Amino acid sequence: MIATRDSTPDWSGLQLFARYAYPPNERGYCGPDDHLALLKYGSMGVVDQGLAELASAFTGPWPYLKLMAEKTGAGSPFSRRIVEAYWVGNDLLDAVGTIDFGNTIEERFKPRVGRRMWSHMAEAVPGGIAHHSFHVFVTYPWVGLLTESDRGEPLEILDQCRIRWGRVEAVEADTAVVKSKPLTWDGKRLELGVPRLETVTFAVGGLGFTEKLQPGDWVSMHWSWICDRLTTRQLADLKRFSARQLAMTNNDLAHPGPAMVLG
Repeated sequence: MIATRDSTPDWSGLQLFARYAYPPNERGYCGPDDHLALLKYGSMGVVDQGLAELASAFTGPWPYLKLMAEKTGAGSPFSRRIVEAYWVGNDLLDAVGTIDFGNTIEERFKPRVGRRMWSHMAEAVPGGIAHHSFHVFVTYPWVGLLTESDRGEPLEILDQCRIRWGRVEAVEADTAVVKSKPLTWDGKRLELGVPRLETVTFAVGGLGFTEKLQPGDWVSMHWSWICDRLTTRQLADLKRFSARQLAMTNNDLAHPGPAMVLG
């Protein structure tokens, strides 16, 4: 792990990492089999070696975090700016060159997917970024499972797995009603549809990642959980990088990512 100049690991983004990594981990899709520990870490504000080890076991995000740490000088893979860049987006994403990004993707996936599937994935590298949306729409299998008429499980998984945003309309116990734009599929293109209301969890058993939510708050969501409040800048970045990835995906649907296990 890259350390700061005084050799102390920069773990300033571990709490943020826990918030976004917990929802898929709870479902058994990625990371170690200890989602309750991740929930407790994320809700209690504790940062220690144990959380660093849990986070390092998420093999999906790790290559992207490591790449940004090595090429941007913005701290360790678990520094806050790097973790934010991966899950939400910020200017660090544009600081990683195409060649470096491509080399990382090739090293990570080419040995696992075979020559034919790698040639298809490689087509996405020139427009790719070290963002969670690239992992969702390029390396996961679900885009390739969409058919002209299918709006079922593949579309639902793509929608829930991406980091999406919405505005809180009401707060009810441990859930919030949020207005957000769902992912839609017309048989040819993936787009964001008309805003609709969804009920999303922000705490369970007194443990959660956001406190004192209020109507009007803008939040980020992963699967059925609210991960964080979004600042104006974070909201703009999440929208911008998500749109960028969707545009690239729509141009490459004939060559979707390989059928790989989530994670």
